[in-house]
Amino acid sequence: MPKARTDILFSVITPSRGDRPRALTQAIQSVEAAAGFAQTHAGLDPARVELLVGFDGVDGERPASTLAGLRFLVLPRPEGAQSGFGNHIRHALMRAARGRYLLLLDDDNALSENALASFLAQVEAEQAPDMIIGRVDTSRAFDVPFLPRPAPDGAQGPDAVADAIRQGNIDPLCLCLSRELAVVLGRGWADEGGYESDFLNIRRYHRRSRRAVRIDEVVGVYDAGRGLDPEGLNPRQKRAEQSGL
Repeated sequence: MPKARTDILFSVITPSRGDRPRALTQAIQSVEAAAGFAQTHAGLDPARVELLVGFDGVDGERPASTLAGLRFLVLPRPEGAQSGFGNHIRHALMRAARGRYLLLLDDDNALSENALASFLAQVEAEQAPDMIIGRVDTSRAFDVPFLPRPAPDGAQGPDAVADAIRQGNIDPLCLCLSRELAVVLGRGWADEGGYESDFLNIRRYHRRSRRAVRIDEVVGVYDAGRGLDPEGLNPRQKRAEQSGL
């Protein structure tokens, strides 16, 4: 009988300010559920999934988990780095990741149960892409149900991918990136100023990718943990909570 593969395939990268322990617990549980689903439906050994949680200069609460590949790191904040956006945390965790593919999961978001199985089908394809863009449920946060928005009628292949790479039309939660693209070709995650960094980094990865694909499956839920930790709301979430949205 051939020996089961246990090398790390997927690294899930989660920056945390340490003030959302309940939301972080939910995010971790979503990775556990996705790993279990991928094991049942796609034969992925959960040992090939790691989750790296990087706390932003604080020793945050560390939820228990059934995921053997869970690691917590307390990362000092570089001089001049902005707190709350996770840019320097993402950069450090990308470099520490051992997986061939990287997923970006904030501590107040969640993976869909099918996320790892959906990405696995792509990375095991004969011509594996180094950038995969899935759909994200954004109904809890914005006035559009999903991002990216549907591609123009008839758009396929590179045209559909390019349509997704627009400001306000894509989020890091949508992505599965080869480590080579993100860390080597893309030189990690640059701190380019607040929320603007998300789009600028994603655009750079797209420009340097050798093969990018877009899939229809929903791979994450944006703001899944909003409100679980009232003290951890960001300004946009506070406005939404106050308005009852």
